[in-house]
Amino acid sequence: MSPEYRTLLMAQAAWYERELTENILPFWLKYGLDRVHGGVYTCLDRDGTLMDPTKSVWFQGRFGYTAAFAYNHVRPEPEWLSASKSCIDFIEAHCIDADGHLFFSVTEDGRPVRKRRYVFSETFAAIAMAEYAKAAGDPVYVDKALAMFHDIRRMLSTPGFLPPKSYVPGKSHSITMILINVALVLKQVSADPALDVQIAESIHEIETYLMHPEYECILESVAPDGSLIDTCEGRTINPGHGIETAWFVMEAGQVYGDDRLKKLGAKIFDWQFKWGWDKEFGGIINFRDCKGFPCQDYSQDMKFWWPQCETVIAALYAYRVTGDEKYLDIWLEADAWMREHFRDPEYGEWYGYLHRDGTVAQPAKGNLFKGPFHIPRMLVKAGLLCREILREEGEG
Repeated sequence: MSPEYRTLLMAQAAWYERELTENILPFWLKYGLDRVHGGVYTCLDRDGTLMDPTKSVWFQGRFGYTAAFAYNHVRPEPEWLSASKSCIDFIEAHCIDADGHLFFSVTEDGRPVRKRRYVFSETFAAIAMAEYAKAAGDPVYVDKALAMFHDIRRMLSTPGFLPPKSYVPGKSHSITMILINVALVLKQVSADPALDVQIAESIHEIETYLMHPEYECILESVAPDGSLIDTCEGRTINPGHGIETAWFVMEAGQVYGDDRLKKLGAKIFDWQFKWGWDKEFGGIINFRDCKGFPCQDYSQDMKFWWPQCETVIAALYAYRVTGDEKYLDIWLEADAWMREHFRDPEYGEWYGYLHRDGTVAQPAKGNLFKGPFHIPRMLVKAGLLCREILREEGEG
């Protein structure tokens, strides 16, 4: 590695930690944490003003995970661990319906507002409990995380339990990929063989059915046999989603010491980055059509916060597993564009929604879908990867 790259990795590792500890987490602990009812608010305006007290159940799990993740890998701040526990307690007290299926949103004091057919609330609750178990050294939450994980598998495998998204049969990328991450997080605290089964099953589904070499992409939904559903929805590529999958697969390769998985993850990253990077304005664009038709989604050419975060992580992972410095160049370009366009130097935290040219589409810092997860997870993970790369190359 050249001295220039070494210097940049060291500097960025330090910056990621400062941004996390001096900007992002303080913003959410000050404005988001509900010290009355427990849990976290996410519908915050640019300056942190609460716009809507409705709580995203996704984010009770997501912030529960993120705060414990920072505790485990940055420094053991008691306030972070307490915030994680507050979110988990709120989930257990208010967010689980009688059938075991979690709500999507609730009132500030935990009364149900909305329930959706997805099990993403469950996936984030499971990783929160596992990461908290590791931070607190509490085996009770290992058992709770595993119970939630097995409940997810039960719900997904029980015919009719979850209403179908579409009456066109098919396979979906979303739940397939997120379960890799869930199982990897739980593997930190449990040797349950079902975790390895899930990772293998998910990667098989992605490689066999969702990856399409003829378009060099991952499709978000395919027919049961993996063939293209030749509709606007069926042709959709979500570049950021596939980039996130790429680093999950590369991480699995690291955990298992499996070079094939490392190479597979790097290939997915190459494919998805090529589709996603906007050569005119920079940044990762939201959606593409694998045949080049106009995308149907209204936000198709916008730049959302989370694909940029996933690109930074995946590029560092790709360098770590391949040693190819092209990935460090991608990392530097993606990281610089992200910081220049998403950070809000006046009020703190980051914007979430930009127009294609990088101008701010709306300035709120959170809603039911954006909150303290992708950005702080990226800051922790990217910092770890920078330091691991330096250490592995004898530089740290």
